[in-house]
Amino acid sequence: MLKDEQIVWAIHQMEDDIGPVGSSLDARTPFQFLVSVILSAQATDVSVNKVTPTLFAKYPNPAALMVADVGDVETIIKSVGLFHNKAKNIIKTARIVHENLNDVVPTDRKGIMALPGAGRKTANVVLSDVFGQETFAVDTHVSAISKRLHFVEQSASPLQVENKIVSVLNPAELHQAHHTMIEYGRKYSMKLAPEKEVCQLIIDCDKLNEENEAEI
Repeated sequence: MLKDEQIVWAIHQMEDDIGPVGSSLDARTPFQFLVSVILSAQATDVSVNKVTPTLFAKYPNPAALMVADVGDVETIIKSVGLFHNKAKNIIKTARIVHENLNDVVPTDRKGIMALPGAGRKTANVVLSDVFGQETFAVDTHVSAISKRLHFVEQSASPLQVENKIVSVLNPAELHQAHHTMIEYGRKYSMKLAPEKEVCQLIIDCDKLNEENEAEI
């Protein structure tokens, strides 16, 4: 495994490669952003951004979405996948936010995770991107990079990946690191065999890992 300072170095190398980057989800309000993140589970942001303009034009706020016909919502979001469950979840979430929370999206992880369809990753994304809190979300790209670059063991859970990154980075860097790693995962494959690897950072991290293991 890489040492803590080597992980920080690797993340900074990614940031130098990718440059400034932020959320790619389109939303005008905290509630719309929450819905977009729920829809993005096992889907791309691009696919979500294709359906949300229609969804939010028709159902712009919790009060409107909570009374939506589930079949209509399914039709609108069908292309993002898992649309049956997602339609039900965002309608239920809209009702809770409107009736129980006075149309205000929770600003704490526990509160967001209590909403239908919103897990820890969703909560961390919303808290970071909407409310500026120092949280770190782990998606498939972040997890794959963390394992391929030897930040964590191959068997590491998303929570273990999150805890590792949070433990080594300055809290103020977490927001940028999350978005950088997502873009890095889109740019470079984490599935190439070592002998076919072309990404210099991955090659360097493989070497560092070998050197660290030799020290043990």
